[in-house]
Amino acid sequence: MIRLIKPYISFEDVEKEYREIFESGWFTKGKYVEEFRRVIREYTGANYAHLTTSATTALMMALRALEIKPGDEVIVSDFSFPATANVVEELGAIPIFADVSLETFNMLPEELESKITEKTKAVIFVDALGNPSGIHQIKEICSRYDLPLIEDAACAIGSSEFGEKCGNIADITCFSFHPRKLLTTGEGGAITCNDETLHRFFEIKLNHGAVSENGKIEFVDFGYNYRLTELQAVMGIKQIEKLDEIVRSRNLIRDSYIEALEPLGFEVQKVSEGVRHNVQSMVFKVPKEINRDELSKYLKNENIETTIGTYSLSGTTYFKDKYANVQYNSSSLEYSTITLPCYNGVDNKLIIERIRGFL
Repeated sequence: MIRLIKPYISFEDVEKEYREIFESGWFTKGKYVEEFRRVIREYTGANYAHLTTSATTALMMALRALEIKPGDEVIVSDFSFPATANVVEELGAIPIFADVSLETFNMLPEELESKITEKTKAVIFVDALGNPSGIHQIKEICSRYDLPLIEDAACAIGSSEFGEKCGNIADITCFSFHPRKLLTTGEGGAITCNDETLHRFFEIKLNHGAVSENGKIEFVDFGYNYRLTELQAVMGIKQIEKLDEIVRSRNLIRDSYIEALEPLGFEVQKVSEGVRHNVQSMVFKVPKEINRDELSKYLKNENIETTIGTYSLSGTTYFKDKYANVQYNSSSLEYSTITLPCYNGVDNKLIIERIRGFL
C-alpha cells in the first residue's frame, strides 16, 4: 500500500535519547519537554509555547483562555476537521460557520464580516490542509472589530504568510502533532502566543492549576493534565530540526503532481502570493465529469491510499441537524476534493499513471 504520508523520523533518530530517558526514569516534565518548547518558540518566532496532548485540547484551552461562555458566538472556518467546532460546542458556545474560498479553501473575509454580531466573542481561522493564505486579511478584520483570533494551525507547522510563520500571526495558535502531520509525536499538540497574560493562564491551567513559589507548590486554580511525555518531546525536537527541508521536498513533489494532473483537469488547492505552504496534504479538486469516490475506490484497489480533502462542518449530521445552515462552497469541496500520497520517496509517477488509467 502506498500510504498518504510516512513519518519523517526513525527509531535510530531517537535511540540515544530514549535510552537515557529509560535509564533515568524521568518520563515527564523533564529537559526534553522544555527543549521542545524552546525550539517551537524559536522556529515560529512566538514569545511563548506550551505543549498539549492534541490540537483539540489546545483549541479547548484557547477558548477557555478567552473566557468563552455558553451562548457566546465563535465564527469558525467551515472547511475543517470537526474538532474545530466541537470545542466550541463543548463550552456551550455557538459555532457560526463561515464559508470558504473554492480556490484556497480558507475563510472568506466577506463571510467573516457578514457573520459578526454583538454575540461574537472570537474567530477561529483554519489553515486548510496547511495553507495559511488570507490569514493576515482575517487578522485585520478581527482587529477592526476587536475580536481575538485563534489560528487552527493543526496542519500548518512550517507554513507562513508574508514572512511570518504560523504560530506568530494570530493571538493564539494551535498545532497538531498527529501521525498524519509533517511533525509527529504520535499524538500531541502545542499552543503559541505572544501575550504574557495568556502565557500565564496556559502555564497554570496546563499544570493542574499549580504554581511553585519558594519551593512550595500552591494550587491557585483548577487545571488539567494535557502534558506531553519526554519521549514525545524527543521526537518533536528531532523533526523540527529538519522541518524546512521537509517542506522544501514536499513542494517539489507538489510541483510534479501539478505538472502532470492539471492538464487532465485536476485543480490544485491554490496558494496566495507571499505564502509558503508546507503541503501538509496534497489536495486536488477532481474534474467535474469524475466521481471522486469512484476514483478513490479505484486507487485503493491499486494499493494507493487516498482520502477526501476534509469536511464541511455545517454539513455533518450533528451540526446540520442542530443549526441547519450548510455552507455552499465547503460542501462542494467535501465532495470534490481528493488527497494524494506525498512524502519522500513516494512513487507519484505510478500514482499519476494509475489516475490516467482510471480516466
